[in-house]
Amino acid sequence: MGLQKQRIFLEKNVETKARHSEIIGESTAIKNSLTLLDKIAYTSCTVLITGETGTGKELVARAIHNNSPRKNKSMIKVNCATLPANLIESELFGHERGSFTGAYERHIGKFEMANNNTLFLDEIGEMPLELQAKLLSVLQDRVIYRIGSKNTITIDVRIIAATNRNLELEVEEGRFRADLYYRLNIFPIELPSLRERRDDIIPLANHFIEKISERLAKKINMVTHWAFQDLLDYDWPGNIRELEHTVERSILLAEDKTIRRFCIPVKKRKLMAKSGQDRTFIKTIAENERDHITLILEYCRGRISGINGAAHLLGVPSTTLHSKLKRLGIDKFDSGH
Repeated sequence: MGLQKQRIFLEKNVETKARHSEIIGESTAIKNSLTLLDKIAYTSCTVLITGETGTGKELVARAIHNNSPRKNKSMIKVNCATLPANLIESELFGHERGSFTGAYERHIGKFEMANNNTLFLDEIGEMPLELQAKLLSVLQDRVIYRIGSKNTITIDVRIIAATNRNLELEVEEGRFRADLYYRLNIFPIELPSLRERRDDIIPLANHFIEKISERLAKKINMVTHWAFQDLLDYDWPGNIRELEHTVERSILLAEDKTIRRFCIPVKKRKLMAKSGQDRTFIKTIAENERDHITLILEYCRGRISGINGAAHLLGVPSTTLHSKLKRLGIDKFDSGH
């Protein structure tokens, strides 16, 4: 490669890193994903991001939005898995006052809020079939109707959808509309699992150490070789999210500003690849989250609210933490401790 070409290549590489500074990694797999991201950020085409739980799909969606002509507005997000079936249509398209029991005032839906903006439909594979037809109609016609209204509202919304499901399989088994899948799959980006990008484990760990130690006001000066080796030997079924939780636990347990091997509370279990073992995989992720929250609660001596509470350290509202405690079956702590 000539000096001029090499200089241009290096300048482009530095420019790419600057544009996607929140996406950490040097592996070929993640660089390929960033290349795809650059190709479509400045367009308005629909993007479908796929990948296992915890691979950073929302981070990529935000990177696409933040490098697009719509970046001056905050991206609107809808998690299709968390909305009750009886409310999701109203949440997406809005409703008029009196259109159904409990509709005491007009509600503006997420599509209308995202006009001239980006709408991120997370966990799109969880959307009920009957609503998929309405979503397809909106994508095709670019108009919406609020529930209880006959007036059309023209919208200009860029759609980025994400899922951890295999939508082709969902289509074959009748759980996802084929026409909607093809409409969403205009530009697919498949994110690799962390075990497929092992070269990025240490850079990601160092990034989390710097970020979390600052948040916890607990300085870390050293990580032992064996602690890093434990990270490299593990298969990370929960991917980047599990790595971040593991780093946080390690910082909380660290003594003398050093993360040692025993600070990495991961077992030497391998990811089970057979489809019949999917339940074990899901359980592993849930167990990891339960252990992480329990440790934070113990560290905070049961306190949930306030600046020294577990919710603050976890970066979530106290109401969200209470919901997680209930969902994960963790005994309630006295928030007044």
